[in-house]
Amino acid sequence: MKRNHPIRRARTVQWRTFLGTWLRTVLGLAIGFLGITRMGWSSATTMDERTFVNPICEQADPWMVQDRGHYLACFADGNLGISIQISDRLTQLGPKHIVWTAPRIGMASREVWAPELHHLEDRWYVYFAASNGQNRNHKLWVLQSASNDPLGPYTLHGPLYTGDDPGLTASNCWAIDPTILQLAGQNYLLWSGWADGRDVQYLYIAPLKDPLSVAAARTRVCANDDYLWERVDEKLEGRGLNEAPEILQPAGRTFLIYSCSGSWQPSYKLGMLELRPGGDPLNAEDWRKFSKPVFQSTAKTFGVGHNSFVKSPDGTQDWLVYHAKLDRRDGWQRAVFVQPFTWSQDGLPVFGEPVAAGQPLPLPSGEKNPLRTGEADFQFSTENDLAGWTYYGHHRMMKLQNGSLVLGEMPLNEGNIYRSGEKLVLEGGEWTDFTANVRMNARQNRGQLGLLFRVQQPAVGYNAQRGYFAGYLPAESKVVLGFTDGYNWREIDSAPAQEDLKNDIVLSVRAQSDKIQVSLQGKPFIETNDNTQAYGSIGLRVVDTEGAFTTLHIAPLVQTGAIPHP
Repeated sequence: MKRNHPIRRARTVQWRTFLGTWLRTVLGLAIGFLGITRMGWSSATTMDERTFVNPICEQADPWMVQDRGHYLACFADGNLGISIQISDRLTQLGPKHIVWTAPRIGMASREVWAPELHHLEDRWYVYFAASNGQNRNHKLWVLQSASNDPLGPYTLHGPLYTGDDPGLTASNCWAIDPTILQLAGQNYLLWSGWADGRDVQYLYIAPLKDPLSVAAARTRVCANDDYLWERVDEKLEGRGLNEAPEILQPAGRTFLIYSCSGSWQPSYKLGMLELRPGGDPLNAEDWRKFSKPVFQSTAKTFGVGHNSFVKSPDGTQDWLVYHAKLDRRDGWQRAVFVQPFTWSQDGLPVFGEPVAAGQPLPLPSGEKNPLRTGEADFQFSTENDLAGWTYYGHHRMMKLQNGSLVLGEMPLNEGNIYRSGEKLVLEGGEWTDFTANVRMNARQNRGQLGLLFRVQQPAVGYNAQRGYFAGYLPAESKVVLGFTDGYNWREIDSAPAQEDLKNDIVLSVRAQSDKIQVSLQGKPFIETNDNTQAYGSIGLRVVDTEGAFTTLHIAPLVQTGAIPHP
């Protein structure tokens, strides 16, 4: 079992356990870990279901927008397409829908970056950057929906003009990270671009004639190296780098939040400009840059940037959505974090510090965690079969194929791919005494595949969940049972399976009070007692391998203790 993945969870400390118990008992508040009796037996490490932990998904350049009570998350899919996920929850994304796939060849066929979904007039538009596979040819493109349905279909338009020619034809310039500013009835396009053929990025703006075309040549918003913290390496010899402009508009004010320094470095961070009241966004003199970063790395969470903003479901809280790097080495392996922010007395956003991976946070105000406790059967054939499930792992390492859910398949010839103990977890599961049976195939003779159970607070990372894992090791023909505390793996027991299985593997778990039994092909191999975790959800998981899951059956144990047949 992997123990050293760079995304790790915060350790439980005794004072937090005590505080959580006291608050739950005396005040009824949802803070911390619980040490209470539940369902008739004791567990010192059960947790409050009204909290969540980061990171919520593997991705970069997260864009999230709200529409009619739903969150719409828009991402690049393997740099070769664009996906949209719709959910009524901020902390758990819905099933992935590919709304556009790049053509095999052409100037928008590769390096699809940072798409943003915007509703303008009566349609949806996705603004993004793409090239023909050579970064110097990055331009801005836009998808237009055929109707008011954010899932499309879409048609491709572009490239948008992002150069200096008043006639809007000559010398179109390199551009990435488009976004939209709406102000006083006018729409503007903002982006990060090169002044010439050199790799030096500035923030630019131009008015839009309509959602598919600009009305005038670009204007540079500001210098990119006013402060040392804006430069690559945060050194005087480093070039200035401003990118990923995003708009934040509280009543009567317009802030431009941007990312700066190197996106591949731990020093990536957020800076801020404000448009003066009544100012012209096309006049650089009307933008004021703040002298200090507004959001930057800590020792635990670093390389933070390229954000978006949403409200909590009930509209009472503001939330920051951003990505962070997974380790301090140069590179672009990143995951998505969400956290609330507040406002100062003088009306400025206060983002605070980035939260640590695994740090419990209260759910966004008004977000409902669905409760699942009954009998359930699952098959995995269509996207609809994934409703109510949340995936944690690299976005290109889960797919539906030939009636199976495939986890852990490594895409070929793609960058920024990493394993993280890929898992799919049912939202809101709260099973205590139950049986669960899964049919699965081992597609590689390595690693482990199997069931998570009594699992709580899952996140991206090998051991980024609290709960049990019962798995099969095809290379060793062995069954294993263990517990992850959000940071470490602890093996409880293992047993040789005495037969070499690859296909049609039936793994079963029976959990009743502190008694746990793990069976393979209907035969018990592990019977043990462990009371670390009393209840939680069910999930499917692979560890350093590729597995296909076909069916899952979950049944609560009746009071007589009868066990449904596997």
